[in-house]
Amino acid sequence: MSSGISLGARAALGQSAERPPRLKITDVRTVRLRTIKEKGTLEPAWAPGSRMAFRQGGDALVEIVTDQGLTGIGPAGNALGLGAAKSVLVGKDPFDIDFPAAGGPGVDIAVWDLIGKACGQPLYKLFRAAKDKVPAYASMVQLSNAEERAQMAARLAPEGWRGIKLRIHYDTLKEDIGTVEAVRKAVGDRMEIMVDANQAQSAGNWQPGPLWDFRRALETARELERLHCGWLEEPLPRYHFDQLAELNRLVAIPLAGGENNRGIHEYLWMLQQGIYDILQPEVANSGVSDLRKIGVLAEAFGRKVVPHHGGSALGIVAHLHLIASWPHAAWIELLHDPPICDYHDHFSVFEEPLAVDKEGYLALPQKPGLGVSIKEDLVLRG
Repeated sequence: MSSGISLGARAALGQSAERPPRLKITDVRTVRLRTIKEKGTLEPAWAPGSRMAFRQGGDALVEIVTDQGLTGIGPAGNALGLGAAKSVLVGKDPFDIDFPAAGGPGVDIAVWDLIGKACGQPLYKLFRAAKDKVPAYASMVQLSNAEERAQMAARLAPEGWRGIKLRIHYDTLKEDIGTVEAVRKAVGDRMEIMVDANQAQSAGNWQPGPLWDFRRALETARELERLHCGWLEEPLPRYHFDQLAELNRLVAIPLAGGENNRGIHEYLWMLQQGIYDILQPEVANSGVSDLRKIGVLAEAFGRKVVPHHGGSALGIVAHLHLIASWPHAAWIELLHDPPICDYHDHFSVFEEPLAVDKEGYLALPQKPGLGVSIKEDLVLRG
């Protein structure tokens, strides 16, 4: 990447085009956001017996400050070793940094936000935009039951949602398929139905809740084909590559996964062995820099990319920019299992909150960088 700033960026910074300025990072810090409202807890299907809390606000952010008044922001949840990141980044021009930046994915996202702001362009345009809006699917949190999931889908469809992802983590195959059948009956062909088995939560053989074997995965996949589902996600343990590849050879339904995998090399292995038809990397694990590389690999192998949900408001927005730049990315995932888990709560921290429109699309922010700004009255400083 060039270490200079474009002519347009220089003009945006009010500088002479003849003598290009160099941005200099002066500080790397975290800030916390005030909690607006506690929403409650849900039992996530991927961790039965536990409780997951939901709230408006209350997040922590990374800020990367420069000498020319530009500040990049990213989620702080995975900003590991911020002290080390500060020692590496302070004094550097963000255009000169070797990615992924020290400090973890949150710092990497903040550096990219800064680069977009310096160039005066939203990131998806710097990444060579493929589209300016992306269809969203509502990703369920709870296992719940067939009747309630069908009612939920029937409420979401008229709101414009184009897809719904169900968790099937019941004790029996009959219960799993019964839930999908009930939802299909409720919405017909109005919504794409994706299904997540959550069998790759741990790096080993142990999984929370029912543990599927190859036969359970195969029988489930064939039933889901009958119900015209969009994909089956993580039907076997994370590193059972041989079984996953064999399953993929035997079924027509696309297999998806990869949210918990780490490193570009793991995605290359999965692509080489024909593990998944749809890769689902997570920006909170890998940052924007590595996700861009994973996207290129997937395109080279003729596979699709639908990133995992992003983990935070800024993570979701980072995914949105990446997806908009990929012709082989069809969806953005939003955790949306209202009323306790409502995707609006993530975006409520923005000055201009994003929202899914009546046709089921999430439009790209048009301001530079990530294109979003945090409400100043939510920022806790000092």
